[in-house]
Amino acid sequence: MNFDIKTEQLGSDAFVIALSGEVDLYTAPEFKQQLLEVIGRGGQEVVVDFSDTTFIDSTTLGVLVGGVKRLRPNGGRLSLVCSDRNIAKIFEITGLNKVFDIYESREEAVESIGQGAEAQT
Repeated sequence: MNFDIKTEQLGSDAFVIALSGEVDLYTAPEFKQQLLEVIGRGGQEVVVDFSDTTFIDSTTLGVLVGGVKRLRPNGGRLSLVCSDRNIAKIFEITGLNKVFDIYESREEAVESIGQGAEAQT
């Protein structure tokens, strides 16, 4: 099983969490821990980068929804980078593409920080 997670702080309240490999029942808890840590450190603008992710499951979706529930009351935002059509389709099928701003590149997502941009799919 191939999984890696890297977190980068872009500003005082902006972070990018880049995931690679499979994010599933076994690896999602590590992702959840990292997301909660970022929010705990004052993260308001969080970008989750799925560019190098090969698979996600419902556990991953649950972690993302939980992150949104923690960020929104304080005016925070969780955005996604998703260039893989198969992964993007999961968000469309579940209707979560209406919950998250989804970008095709990390650059687009980072540029949107602080702008409250609408979803780009």
